Amino acid sequence: MKKHDDTTHFGYKTVATDEKARLVAGVFDSVAAKYDVMNDVMSMGIHRLWKRQTIDSSGVRTGQRVLDLAGGTGDLTAKFSRLVGPTGEVILADINASMLSVGRTKLQDMGIVGNVSYVQADAEKLPFPDNHFDCITIAFGLRNVTDKDAALRSMLRVLKPGGRLLVLEFSSPDTEWLSKVYDVYSFHILPRMGELIAKDKESYQYLAESIRMHPDQETLKGMMEDAGFSQVDYQNMTGGIVALHRGFKF
Repeated sequence: MKKHDDTTHFGYKTVATDEKARLVAGVFDSVAAKYDVMNDVMSMGIHRLWKRQTIDSSGVRTGQRVLDLAGGTGDLTAKFSRLVGPTGEVILADINASMLSVGRTKLQDMGIVGNVSYVQADAEKLPFPDNHFDCITIAFGLRNVTDKDAALRSMLRVLKPGGRLLVLEFSSPDTEWLSKVYDVYSFHILPRMGELIAKDKESYQYLAESIRMHPDQETLKGMMEDAGFSQVDYQNMTGGIVALHRGFKF
């Protein structure tokens, strides 16, 4: 969404651009406590495989510096912490204080301390120096950002030359029959799960709508290239329900 536009999408609703961040914050304040449980239930545990593929594609090594953006409850951060070791650094960043708090408590309970720090940050205006990170990941977070183009440029700025960005996000199924099944699941079953488990039907209705409003695979690839990333490619997973985009800074 261009900066001069004064409206944007919040799910299927049209809202004032400067209101979206507050509305998204309300969603994640509501779902934070049950976020991990709902991820397991609504993906039947498959989200763990998607995240494992993201880790495997990261190329992260001992001593490197990683930004887990929109890192939420810290699933990726936990893995990166082990990969970078005591000489490396992982920053779990999220715009939402409730999610950041859940993530910090979860990782500390797992005994993950020392090489992980926590920063409340807006993806569009990252509070880090230029050329700072070897790898940036953003998993299931980009679709909630108001100005995705600004966020991608901000990520490019803080990446080191040779560094890579990995965007793991819900995308567009690659067959018509899967699209139909996915629609039924997203708009009829998922909100009902949210109501039963998280006591919040509306937030999961928004999440389903936000997935449909997110750019498809080729569009997001073009956006990453326009932002300045090189060698951009993507890998579909689970029939295109999820895609992992990768781009480099040169």
